[in-house]
Amino acid sequence: MLKLAHFLQAGCKVKILLADIHGFLDNLKAPIELVKFRAEYYKYVITALLKAVNVPIDKLEFVLGSSYQLSEKYTMDIFRLSSVVTEHDAKKAGAEVVKQVENATLSGLIYPLMQALDEEHLGVDAQFGGVDQRKIFALAKEVLPRVGYRERAHLMNPMVPGLAGGKMSASDPDSKIDLLDTPEVVKKKIKKAFAPPKEVEGNGMMSFVEYVLLPAGALQGEDQKFVVERREGEPLVYTNIEKMHEDYKADILTPQLLKSGVTAALLALLEPVQAAFQASQEWQDIEKKAYPPPPEKKKKEKKKDLGKFHPDAKKVEAQPDGSVQGNRQQQVSVSTGAEEAMKRLVLEKKAVES
Repeated sequence: MLKLAHFLQAGCKVKILLADIHGFLDNLKAPIELVKFRAEYYKYVITALLKAVNVPIDKLEFVLGSSYQLSEKYTMDIFRLSSVVTEHDAKKAGAEVVKQVENATLSGLIYPLMQALDEEHLGVDAQFGGVDQRKIFALAKEVLPRVGYRERAHLMNPMVPGLAGGKMSASDPDSKIDLLDTPEVVKKKIKKAFAPPKEVEGNGMMSFVEYVLLPAGALQGEDQKFVVERREGEPLVYTNIEKMHEDYKADILTPQLLKSGVTAALLALLEPVQAAFQASQEWQDIEKKAYPPPPEKKKKEKKKDLGKFHPDAKKVEAQPDGSVQGNRQQQVSVSTGAEEAMKRLVLEKKAVES
């Protein structure tokens, strides 16, 4: 979002694809009806984020994927692309973006073809995404000219590591900060975050400062700086990431101080976004539809142990003739006795003979 803010600040026209069809195709993780609500939710989120860093949004445009990806021309272009792209190349292109499972569906192969084709149908000069998109970008660069469309430029930014280290995961709530997380939840997540002392590589907290907090300050019209308050001594003030790395490696900036500074700066950044959410009933309604709470699991009723002294718990007793007696006689009795059982056997034998 901050890189998109840079584009808007520079005067670029930015089209954001709300990729509902893509979301549906990605291993069919959600029904299309739910994906449409999420696309609407993202529109509210992105607008609030960009307003929070004070960039103009008059050149910002949202496009819903299904508004053109179901057209006759787009469908024919998908067929044309599929005739020049091999199964191997399509699978390779989507390896870091499409969820990889054993015996995958064909939808995961269509996904990268669509992303390449979107460049033409959106009428853009460049496509922007994280470095995890690079294989799809390489596919688009190679195959669009084969079907008569021009090659586009491709722009990428680094992926910020998750709070637990490694790639951020939507399925792991402790690996990320949700925009609507309460201050208490934010503090708890950052407190548990992976930030080994004196190590800057793979340190999600350090990357977050470099790629989010420092640039956000500059976009908001303030000096690009990151301030860490200390109980003793003057605050640590950083205007570039190099000095932060130096102090972190020297243990001047400790993991505890880093987390404290990140928490304070992040809460200040989230405040206007959450205020916009609270002020918009429409956004709140969409959020409930986009992310409905999981259905409650019904607890299995356990049969109550009445205890051996309960009147209804009296044991049934077997009689010499095969019958049973007791309070639960009707539940366990097969017949009234051996004599009746023999009669039934004789009757069934005669029925068979006849």
